[in-house]
Amino acid sequence: MIDESELEAAEQWELVNTPLGEKWSGRTRYAAAMFFYKRGEMSAETLEVYRICARLDSEDPLPIIRDRGVGKDWLKRMGFE
Repeated sequence: MIDESELEAAEQWELVNTPLGEKWSGRTRYAAAMFFYKRGEMSAETLEVYRICARLDSEDPLPIIRDRGVGKDWLKRMGFE
């Protein structure tokens, strides 16, 4: 049997990876990032970058996270090193 929390995590993972440039994609990524933050899987500093990028649908938060020197575990998880 599939765990409900696993299903939600998989759905949120898809959302945090919403392609850049799609309408409302920045807000979608931020909402999904909040999910991972609340689960303790993302730092507050990393979440802040997603918040800043929320209104910028074409802005990739990952290079900003890297440049700020935060969220190394998150970047690795996202395959961005």
